[in-house]
Amino acid sequence: MDENGTSNEPNNKWKLPLFVFFKDARLVFKLDALSREILGIAFPSALAVAADPIASLIDTAFIGHLGPVELAAAGVSIALFNQASRIFIFPLVSITTSFVAEEDTIEKLNIEAAENKFSDKDKAKFSEAMHEDHKLQDIEKGTTKENNDTNNGDDANTNICKTSSVISSNKVKDKVGKKKRHIASASTALLFGIILGLLQATILIFAAKPLLWVMGVKHDSPMLQPAEKYLRLRSFGAPAVLLSLAMQGIFRGFKDTTTPLYVIVSGYALNVALDPILIFSLKMGIKGAAISHVLSQYVMALVLLLILMKKVSLVPPTIKDLQIFRFLKNGGLLMARVVAVTFCVTLAASLAARLGSIPMAAFQTCLQVWLTSSLLADGLAVAVQAILACSFAEKDYKKTTAAATRTLQMSFVLGVGLSLAVGVGLYFGAGIFSKNVDVVHLIKLGIPFVAATQPLNSLAFVFDGVNYGASDFAYAAYSLVIVSVVSVAIEFILYRSKHFVGIWIALSIYMSLRMLAGIWRMGTGTGPWRYLRGQSLS
Repeated sequence: MDENGTSNEPNNKWKLPLFVFFKDARLVFKLDALSREILGIAFPSALAVAADPIASLIDTAFIGHLGPVELAAAGVSIALFNQASRIFIFPLVSITTSFVAEEDTIEKLNIEAAENKFSDKDKAKFSEAMHEDHKLQDIEKGTTKENNDTNNGDDANTNICKTSSVISSNKVKDKVGKKKRHIASASTALLFGIILGLLQATILIFAAKPLLWVMGVKHDSPMLQPAEKYLRLRSFGAPAVLLSLAMQGIFRGFKDTTTPLYVIVSGYALNVALDPILIFSLKMGIKGAAISHVLSQYVMALVLLLILMKKVSLVPPTIKDLQIFRFLKNGGLLMARVVAVTFCVTLAASLAARLGSIPMAAFQTCLQVWLTSSLLADGLAVAVQAILACSFAEKDYKKTTAAATRTLQMSFVLGVGLSLAVGVGLYFGAGIFSKNVDVVHLIKLGIPFVAATQPLNSLAFVFDGVNYGASDFAYAAYSLVIVSVVSVAIEFILYRSKHFVGIWIALSIYMSLRMLAGIWRMGTGTGPWRYLRGQSLS
């Protein structure tokens, strides 16, 4: 590799980088090494990411049997809590995954370099020692076949050197393997997770009523009291939520999405088991749903922390190693992005709440299905982010192109499959979420939009992972701010003219614009993708 790190760039430069998205499209169904790597990370991650919305969906189904008012109240509270969490979660998790993957890759490269250097020195020492030993043997034996003896000695020397090199390398690997990893970004992520979790809990607990008013729940609304109770109780779990997700980001950086999956599934299984007990058996109603969710979050956070402590040294050598300013700089960019994105979805929920408890109950059901199914694509986003972060650190541009295009192609196929599954499932299963005829009718009106946008959603989510993996945080922030400003204006216009259906048309346009923003960056070969146009990344 030359000084500019361009030797690993693709030999075939794309005059029109837009066509790179179709590169090797025939391999999308082939289970080769790249596909196995992507799916090995994506599948457990997708299940883990979908676990929380699925648990919320089950909560929604249980609460729906309490009545439409309780269902609408929980819907507003869940939407508010989730949107508030996303403001902190996505910047924290996204930055953590990229930074940990980058640091871990660099650390491995340094270890390999140290091993090679150690082996070369070891080989030289053994070679010198063996030459001296054979000279002494020749003198003692008085041999007259110096050349033959020397050749034989060289063969023996080579074998011994190889053996020594293997032994030395194994010793270094064993020594490294027994040590905990020193990843500064991991410590920083946990610190921010705790601080942000406490901040979120404080804001939601003490400002529950005004925040619900902003969401469209008026002071005389029957939704206000149950919504306020649910939101405040669930907010006590915010520190555990942020800490758990910070640790998930660390594991993702290590390309380990299986460990968090086991913990998360177990935690939410506890949540589902507690729901009927607390809601119905103990007659706690909507409060029981919130308490079961909070308990499961703290169990997950504790287990993940205990596992992580065995793998990573969580105490950095110095405060400087925490890279606080690096986190703040990139985190600030992503927070601006998430605020803009969050505002779009929160505004949609708020507009639905202003239509009344019936439309809000239907909107909440459609929204939960929409987000749950769409977030399955986030597993692919996590996979491509981790792979790209490592590949860019290694300056392996062939792999960055192949990984990005393959994952995007997979996401489109996934989106088409989700579109069919969601359309059929929600049409025949709408009655699971509510027995109210009007709620079910509105749910069926939202089905075409929820189903048809699945391919768009899948691509949009994966493009986020592509941007984060390339550390293109600035573009990810600025592009989505522009998209959100346009989408908010569209939401207001369509809400006034089309009401419930208008909100879903606006959300469909919003996701289309998000997808197009992702296509533009890589498709034009700008930013970290300018090597696609034959430009150096030095």
